[in-house]
Amino acid sequence: MKTRDKILLSSLELFNERGERNVTTNHIAAHLAISPGNLYYHFRNKSDIIYEIFLEYEKLVDFYLDIPEERAMTLDDMTFYLESVFDGLWSYRFFHRDLEYLLDSDQRLRQDYRDFTNRCLASISRIFEKLAEAGIIEPQEEDLRSAMSLNVWLVITNWMAFLKTAHAAEESACLTLTELKQGIYQVLTLEIPYLTPDYRERVMALREKYRPALHEKGESGEDSCT
Repeated sequence: MKTRDKILLSSLELFNERGERNVTTNHIAAHLAISPGNLYYHFRNKSDIIYEIFLEYEKLVDFYLDIPEERAMTLDDMTFYLESVFDGLWSYRFFHRDLEYLLDSDQRLRQDYRDFTNRCLASISRIFEKLAEAGIIEPQEEDLRSAMSLNVWLVITNWMAFLKTAHAAEESACLTLTELKQGIYQVLTLEIPYLTPDYRERVMALREKYRPALHEKGESGEDSCT
């Protein structure tokens, strides 16, 4: 692996573990056992590292939300989208954990994140269209579909903050991937009023797999305590 890639990977690891504000370029260099000068050869500052990490996250989510147009959508597709987006959120969790500060710190990031959000909203809307075409949900007018898409995006991007604040266990601020994915329950809840009779039971059973059990750790041993 090239040094530049190692810097990005190690930075992401440290940001996720400790929080971006608690990690300096010196910490990153020390973690990699390289000199600060070597790090600055590849990146001018920490903001450039964060920006490059965001570009990787952006490409990952764009890949996850690549919607097949040549066939009907299935419940397996919907599950894949939800699982994948929450996996991506976990892998780059530092970003959404301190989003407002990061966007205020870098104008490039603010503009790109706005474009990224708009693409995600368009993809979510298209997913709802495809679910309706497949007979899984009832068709909606464009205004309602746009509002539903925004609500889904708000749940996805704010579920972590909810768990870390309003429902953080008193003895620990750690968060597991299992708990994060319980946000899928909330997303599927938004679809309940629009489910068709043929699919209602199946979607409700899928939803139940993600029912939140707040303060209980899941089977995954990986957690985040920052």
